Amino acid sequence: MMKNLNLEAIRAEFPALNADAIYLDNAGGSQVLRRVADRIHDYLLTTSVQLGASYAASVAASEKVLSARRAVAELINANHDEEVVMGGSTTGLMFLLTQAILPGIREGDEIIVTNSDHEANIGGWMRLQTAGAVIKVWKVNRDSLQLELADLDALLTPRTKWLAMTHASNVLGTINSVAEVAKRVHAVGARLCVDGVAYAPHRLVDVQASGADVYVFSFYKVFGPHYAVLWGKRDFLLSLPSLNHHFITADILPYKLQPGNVNFELSYGCIGIAEYLTHVGKSLDANPTMTNRQQMQTAFDAFAQHEDMLAEKLLAYLREKTNVKIIGLADVKNGNRMPTISFVLKDQPSEKIVRHMDRLKIGIRFGDFYAKHLINALGLTEQGGVVRVSIAHYNTVDEIDRLIRGLDEVIR
Repeated sequence: MMKNLNLEAIRAEFPALNADAIYLDNAGGSQVLRRVADRIHDYLLTTSVQLGASYAASVAASEKVLSARRAVAELINANHDEEVVMGGSTTGLMFLLTQAILPGIREGDEIIVTNSDHEANIGGWMRLQTAGAVIKVWKVNRDSLQLELADLDALLTPRTKWLAMTHASNVLGTINSVAEVAKRVHAVGARLCVDGVAYAPHRLVDVQASGADVYVFSFYKVFGPHYAVLWGKRDFLLSLPSLNHHFITADILPYKLQPGNVNFELSYGCIGIAEYLTHVGKSLDANPTMTNRQQMQTAFDAFAQHEDMLAEKLLAYLREKTNVKIIGLADVKNGNRMPTISFVLKDQPSEKIVRHMDRLKIGIRFGDFYAKHLINALGLTEQGGVVRVSIAHYNTVDEIDRLIRGLDEVIR
């Protein structure tokens, strides 16, 4: 039987939660763990030196940065820590990736993107049209609001080289079956690139189980610093040209894809994410035989149970309102969606609701959330996009109750 989270202990890990405010814009950026901030502080004040030298501080710094890469590799279940490429943001890493792919593109190569993704996993691929790539769009079904596999099958051909998609929509909250998509993509000899930004805060990422060839997400959505990771299968990464200095050759992973190197202190700070997850897992199940990954899985299972309860509480309220349209799945069933909930109020601008909540010190948001193609396809641009409430595991029942009371003042 699943054990409940100790929310008092959980919230104590996040100093910002002591403020007189409710944070329900977590899909835009989660709160940061004290463990992460402490490591960044430690690195800057004790080992802020260049790597690779023989003196003691440099040796210590080099080990800290390498240990961060190893910790991230374990967090995402990478086979090799050399497969872990870190950088400033998902958007930046995706542009580096597509720049590295560019020389291998041939006239007529087909690349499939979706119209439900954040622009981070669309824009870089679109630029490959300059090399002759043909871009196809896998569109969300307007009725089901799902990416239907039958529609994908109609797009795949022997000329398909890449498919880029999100693991979970940052607007709809829908979890996509990336492993099943991977089978279809690989069957035609193509590769799969998965954006896990909206997935990674709520489920334990397993890059191997995903079936992806490339997987990318941002740590600042997962309780860490404004930083990101791109994982790729080692053989694929080795096949790419170096984007670094001319003497950084194509066999030097991951440095060849990290021009200017990683940010040392932010990398080191990311260890705090994995440390926190294992700590929570141990607090829920003290079985000494569990691996770090098993402890992380225990933590995420508890997160999902708690988040599902909070999400269903809000969705149940919204379902009762005849003038509200939920944009995405209208309920929580068997972990079928993220606790990222979008809706619109009939004939009202989405901004109106958010501005009202601002006065109550409840942080939610409106807009397209850089999923402009989706908002346009759903005809919601003139309304200012959707209202989005994005819940994290550190949110409480009381916070959702306060949100609902606030919404009730403006949703009549």
